[in-house]
Amino acid sequence: MSTIISPSFIPVGHGITDVDTGDVINIANGELVTTNIISIAKGEKGKPGEIKGSIETGEKIGDVFKNTSFGIYGTVSQKGKLGISSNDEVEVALRDEIKQGEAEIICELEDGKKENYKIQIQKVYTSNNYDNKSMLIKITDERLLEKTGGIVQGMSGSPIIQNGKFVGAVTHVLVNDPTVGYGVFADMMIKQMKTT
Repeated sequence: MSTIISPSFIPVGHGITDVDTGDVINIANGELVTTNIISIAKGEKGKPGEIKGSIETGEKIGDVFKNTSFGIYGTVSQKGKLGISSNDEVEVALRDEIKQGEAEIICELEDGKKENYKIQIQKVYTSNNYDNKSMLIKITDERLLEKTGGIVQGMSGSPIIQNGKFVGAVTHVLVNDPTVGYGVFADMMIKQMKTT
């Protein structure tokens, strides 16, 4: 799920890491391609779920030029292929506007069908300027819990919206409770985008 498109984009709220070392992989260039969602494995306590997808029939819609701990960055050349319109644009919240309480994430669990799902922002780590665990979030939407069991791999980058403003993106799930996870502040993602 892409979080920011301007035509620069940030498709996830964390970096792409080496499976063995956990280190962020250095990326000098790459392609942004469309995907097809194949299936969803529900998360459960001790076993994270995942959205399974394929890029086999994907079309190139942009380029990737940077991978950081706050996301991968690039440019979108085929914005129309993302199914995003100017009606989807929202203002970015200042960090001090983010509060504990109700919010939503936008997630695509079926090809081309983006939906808003209710969450609670349980904690806001306002002084966090060093990693992508800025907010503790909990999925409360019964529809999403039924489909995924909570936060699953593949939901990273799902935008978090509170009071009509973009406050951040989903980054992590807690393995022992898939209904709970973390999000990164929008301003941290944007700061990284501006340094590219």
